[in-house]
Amino acid sequence: MEIDLSQFHQVFFEESFEGLDTMEQELLHLEAGSDLENINTIFRAAHSIKGGSATFSFKEIADFTHVLETLLDEMREGSRPVTREVVDLLLKSVDCLRGMLTRTQKEEDMGDSHIELINYFNELLSGEAPQEKDDAVEQEVNLSLSEPQDQSPWTIKFVPESYILETGNEPLRMFRELKAFGALDVKANLEKVPDFDELKAEECYMSWDLSLDSEIEIEAIKEVFEWVEDDCVLEIARQEKTETQAEQNTQEELTAEAFDTDSEAVVEKTKKADKPVKSQPAEQDKPASSQPQQKLVSVKKDVPPKTEKKTAASASIRVGIDKVDTLIDLVGELVITQSMLGELGENFDMSKLNQLISGLSELEQNTRELQESVMRIRMLPIGFVFNRLPRMVRDLSSQLGKKVNLEIKGESTELDKTVMEQIGDPLTHLVRNALDHGIESVEKRVEQGKDEEGTLILNAFHQGGNIVIEVVDDGGGIDPDIIYEKAVDKGLIQPGTDIPRDHILSLIMEPGFSTAEIVSDVSGRGVGMDVVKRNINNLGGSVEIHSELGQGTTFTIRLPLTLAILDGQLIKVANEVFVLPLVSIIESVPLTMAEISTIAGDMKVYKLHDEYVPIIDLKDEFEIKHELTNVSDGLLAIVEGENRRIALRIDELLGQQQVVIKSLESHYKSIQGVSGATILGDGRVSLILDIVGLAKRASERASRKRERVA
Repeated sequence: MEIDLSQFHQVFFEESFEGLDTMEQELLHLEAGSDLENINTIFRAAHSIKGGSATFSFKEIADFTHVLETLLDEMREGSRPVTREVVDLLLKSVDCLRGMLTRTQKEEDMGDSHIELINYFNELLSGEAPQEKDDAVEQEVNLSLSEPQDQSPWTIKFVPESYILETGNEPLRMFRELKAFGALDVKANLEKVPDFDELKAEECYMSWDLSLDSEIEIEAIKEVFEWVEDDCVLEIARQEKTETQAEQNTQEELTAEAFDTDSEAVVEKTKKADKPVKSQPAEQDKPASSQPQQKLVSVKKDVPPKTEKKTAASASIRVGIDKVDTLIDLVGELVITQSMLGELGENFDMSKLNQLISGLSELEQNTRELQESVMRIRMLPIGFVFNRLPRMVRDLSSQLGKKVNLEIKGESTELDKTVMEQIGDPLTHLVRNALDHGIESVEKRVEQGKDEEGTLILNAFHQGGNIVIEVVDDGGGIDPDIIYEKAVDKGLIQPGTDIPRDHILSLIMEPGFSTAEIVSDVSGRGVGMDVVKRNINNLGGSVEIHSELGQGTTFTIRLPLTLAILDGQLIKVANEVFVLPLVSIIESVPLTMAEISTIAGDMKVYKLHDEYVPIIDLKDEFEIKHELTNVSDGLLAIVEGENRRIALRIDELLGQQQVVIKSLESHYKSIQGVSGATILGDGRVSLILDIVGLAKRASERASRKRERVA
């Protein structure tokens, strides 16, 4: 029976991509200062990817990581220094592996994109590997595969469980890995192999006694068997040599070919006495450190034909066991409360009213705690996004000829997985802009009396019900006068218009707006900042800009912690109930005629401190029929979105409530000024207002009205 390993593919790809992220981070740390533990971490990640790809027969990936391991092993042994050239090569290897894994996951052709890197790899290995004339150094650094070492060989007893083949682990693959370390003797014990008619293809009947002549440490041997350590009996020990060479040479008939022969051959071998066999390491399995001229060749032949079956890609998330334990405890509390309420319902009388009220209160508390715990399951550290950026900062600053120190703060701050997945691109664009336009060149910084190394800070923290992300640079800042002139040239504002400084800076996020004098392949075309703003707005967030000329710029992004739950303020307009996002409310004030002025004919504004805020009457905006009331009755809710403030005319504040957001667009259609809907406790549907959209909608409505009058 053929074992279908595709069910394990998704786990392999997820773990491999995580391993590549780990390798990239550790390589960047390694460049800052050589550390053996960094190299070991990188080596372990590469080894895991190699082992998994070999298990699933992804040969090109396994071969590539094998040579990558060779270079890492030389670094680990100290025979190859850690230089920028080597780190560059390893980072390119990470990119190459990420592409190979992606194409393999999508079942696409591997192509030739990795050939150039393979050639570069081979040049470095052959050009700087230990030379044959340095025999003493070579013997110290490299593991000789053709001659046994003076140290006693390792004896390994490997007794796998009968089901080991069903797990996708193949003993022959492990033996091949062992052969890369030194001369390997293999003895297969076949006494448990049944007759042919009793054989089950999915079961393993054999065990093995192995002797490995190598100077490697026991940890390296354990790593070979790490995928099966819970599915076998494994004994590893050093043992003095007792066999003569003549005795070892008798072991020539039973080797790892036990896996490669047909069923009849295996049955035939069960009729013979076990014969020990010596398996000399295969030439192609020797690592590059012992063969300086070895080349890695892209394997294109013998590729199994593609099937129509596609590997199902599914979104997943890793959850800490403590969060799962909390959920289990809360569910247990719910069951107890349910049982108590059930008994009260079956035998209810008025004397148990207090018990019923207490039970309902416990149910409410348990439900709220369960909701919070479930939402926390989707929360991930923003470090998952931040950790993608150091590599880009390193490469881009080098490309631009600038020196930049990246500081990351608050990487453990958590936010919803959905929000985090969508904030990656806007953050990347802001960082690229800071590197290209914000931080000056080394020469210019020195002229201005600054340190030649610029500073870029990524910071994240919680504030109320939001997460705040800051992108701060100590560059030249943004000149508001230049922005104002550009805005006038583009017709965005009228000459002489008095606009607050913050509003002027926000113009750089208008479509097609750019102050760059030179267009580069990094940025400067005016494409992107408007997309950043739109993407953040789509997440229910906002972005603010603060800049001081000559000192630097700060982009502040505010996002909701989750897109599923909203802290809302219920408001009443006539007989309708709406929900306002609590974070958008500045204050609410009683409506009085003395505070209201009329401008431009019929536009009403409210004076908030020294600022006039336009008033939007929700009754008129949503065409709600209502009885005539005194115009001075009601309240004004002052709200803000995207640095724009408006005053909403409402009748009553009903209270605050957490609401579950339901998409209106997926069930009906997109409506400007409405971000979604929710179901209230009494079963009614209430619309959730979008402040930015509402302001635009009211402005467009007023413009149409003026056009009709004209």
